[in-house]
Amino acid sequence: MTILRGVKWPYVLIALLAAAAAVVGLLRPQSVTASTSAAAKEKPGATERIKQNPPPKLFTDAEIATIGKDAAAQRKKADALFAQWKATHGIARDDKAFAVWAAKQVPAPPAAARRTAELRQVQKLARTRTPAGTKAATWLELNGKKDIWKLYLHDQRELIPAQQGEAEKLQLKSALKLAKTISDQLAAKDKQSAPFVLDPSLRPEKHIKPGAKGPYSYPSRHATRSAAAVTFLSALSPHRAADYEWMRAEVLYSRLYMAGHVTDDLTAGTLLGDLIGDYELAVDGH
Repeated sequence: MTILRGVKWPYVLIALLAAAAAVVGLLRPQSVTASTSAAAKEKPGATERIKQNPPPKLFTDAEIATIGKDAAAQRKKADALFAQWKATHGIARDDKAFAVWAAKQVPAPPAAARRTAELRQVQKLARTRTPAGTKAATWLELNGKKDIWKLYLHDQRELIPAQQGEAEKLQLKSALKLAKTISDQLAAKDKQSAPFVLDPSLRPEKHIKPGAKGPYSYPSRHATRSAAAVTFLSALSPHRAADYEWMRAEVLYSRLYMAGHVTDDLTAGTLLGDLIGDYELAVDGH
């Protein structure tokens, strides 16, 4: 894989992880069945998808700093809230009860005046878009829900026993699934229209019909999944936490950049995702 000179190292690392994972797969004994191999060819995994579509140059640290700071501020809130759940329920898995409880911890959507002010911020940002920024945001939107986090875990799994790695793979999958479920339920309940619905000129390619209310954007699914993944991955590999947090900020900024969300959508999703990450770690004994 060709690495362009001058590209910042964290997302060079992403490309390298994808390439390394592919090499490891070639070197390992081929113990899978022919049917499994055929299925893999039909539906490539996260590693292969990112290898086929490596990241472009992403946003600068200066651009993502504010939303990164806003997201990081949710960590202590989530830990304090989860301590309450743990004190009452212990560490037994009860996804249904936890989902109900976690949804109640997410703040109510902001007042209309605040959302309007945040919409103006998104409109202002949209006027600064460039082809390179749009390319970066499109890649982050595509890969930021699941694939980048699966690739990061794949990298960690190369250094631990196979049985442990497989268990952690299933745990991350569980956290991402729970994040989608709860964030989708809340969005359907709160019915906060996405910025590009409120102002269709922000994303004319979406072809929003007059009078449409959805898609809904509070809380952000991208933010919820990213936060759940970052919390989980950081506990497994604390010395890499800064890289995971950097990528989360990239994903969140991309959602502002392309008018998918306003800031409160993202911070609410981050809080929810942090709770889910704490829960998954607790019930699986981490």
